[in-house]
Amino acid sequence: MTRVVADITVSLDGFVTGPDSGPGNGLGTGGEPLHRWVFSDDPDDQRILEAATARSGAVVMGRRLFDVIDAPGGWSDELGYGATEVGKPPFFVVTSAAPEHVRLTGLDWTFATTGLADAIALARHSAEAQSAAKGADLDVVVMGGGALVASVVASGLADTLILHLSPIILGAGTPLFVNAPRRTLTQREVVVTSNATHLTYDVD
Repeated sequence: MTRVVADITVSLDGFVTGPDSGPGNGLGTGGEPLHRWVFSDDPDDQRILEAATARSGAVVMGRRLFDVIDAPGGWSDELGYGATEVGKPPFFVVTSAAPEHVRLTGLDWTFATTGLADAIALARHSAEAQSAAKGADLDVVVMGGGALVASVVASGLADTLILHLSPIILGAGTPLFVNAPRRTLTQREVVVTSNATHLTYDVD
């Protein structure tokens, strides 16, 4: 079954980037240690990264994040979503208008201009089609930024929330949940490494 999985790394004080994040400074000032677990040799960190990317049938992101990764110095063949683990899933960008130019033309981009729910629906349709073709369950992964992940959870569009809790206090930056409505989560898994605490919840 295709799930909608909101998946993001967050600091102990609730930030998904440091201050002044943007093109050329995607994780913000001082935010690089957030993703130390992604590049770790720890077998649990590697297993979690590989499992997540292997189940990615479609990926949803916000326009601000797209601008960061499509900018010079952003994603490349060596650095990007699942670059060393999987092929290249289709990407769906929630935006008010498509960009005039795209640097990463080798990736499959869809710019969803009619809202978050429609973007999720398009991504789910794509992931379900790939699931049927491959004979394996593939998910829709919502990778960020923080406001988009929070919106997906708040609106009830997410089936699963995965947080990679990084052992760092940033003090400022892009917060994950701001004035979020109350939602009940069911904790399903906790994996602790020296680089992160990986938390998996069902969103009820």
